[in-house]
Amino acid sequence: MNKKRLGKGLEALIPKDEAIGGNDEINEIPLDKIKPNPLQPRNEFKMEKLEELADTIREYGIIQPIIVQKEKDDYILVAGERRFRAAKIAGLKTIPAIIKEYEKRQLMEITLVENLQREDLNPIEEAKAYKRLVEEFALSQEEIGKKLGRSRSAITNSIRLLSLCDEVKNLLIEGGLTVGQARPLLALEKEEDQLNFANRIIKNKMTARQVEDQIKEYKNKKNKEQFKVEEEVLEIENNKKLKEYYIKDLEDNLRKAYGTKVSIKNGAHEGKVTLFYYGDEDLERLISLLLDREEESVK
Repeated sequence: MNKKRLGKGLEALIPKDEAIGGNDEINEIPLDKIKPNPLQPRNEFKMEKLEELADTIREYGIIQPIIVQKEKDDYILVAGERRFRAAKIAGLKTIPAIIKEYEKRQLMEITLVENLQREDLNPIEEAKAYKRLVEEFALSQEEIGKKLGRSRSAITNSIRLLSLCDEVKNLLIEGGLTVGQARPLLALEKEEDQLNFANRIIKNKMTARQVEDQIKEYKNKKNKEQFKVEEEVLEIENNKKLKEYYIKDLEDNLRKAYGTKVSIKNGAHEGKVTLFYYGDEDLERLISLLLDREEESVK
């Protein structure tokens, strides 16, 4: 997966004079005194790569010291987690480190930039880190972009990936999909559609452009189908209303002809016409009218 490297390094992100305390003195600190950074956005560390780094450390030692922050009798790892983990694998007891003090937000920013510069974060880890900066540290997406040397739209598009269904996000984490292939899937509202398209992308080895084109075609087709369904529903509703108007008109004509309330119930296979009467005399009147009309029809 190709990524553009950040335009700013750690020094540009948080200049030395912004640290609360500490200096550049290198100290040998016991590994068992160092605790992982709780703000570390990275969840996955490839053991194969750590073993390779451990072999290098065994042969040449730690060339670049890690950065830590004092916490009571221990230290919090700020930057250099791969070196820290590889040093443990290599069997080292101590590791060269620079002790600094930073605010919580600065810790998050430093850890994020270090991982992004080394292209160590998968797209979902990266997106979660940006979202955390927004939600926990009240940074705007534009501010994050400026600090990390990226455009605001790049930050926005990254965070939007978190809206994908879990199965598609896992494919991004595992490298089955690239960001370019996955981003067009955001246009699909249903999780089932997202996953179906993701599997099709992998099976057919589709490019990002091909994915965009096919999703546009799919959405246009779905819109046409929806429009057709809506038209059919509207036609049914209109026919139903016309039938209702026709029956109402018949009821009015029969009411005028027989001088009483009339109800017509229309069913799929049979119907019913009801003439109401009010007393015996009214009943005799209706029967007389009906019989007279029957005799007239016979003649």
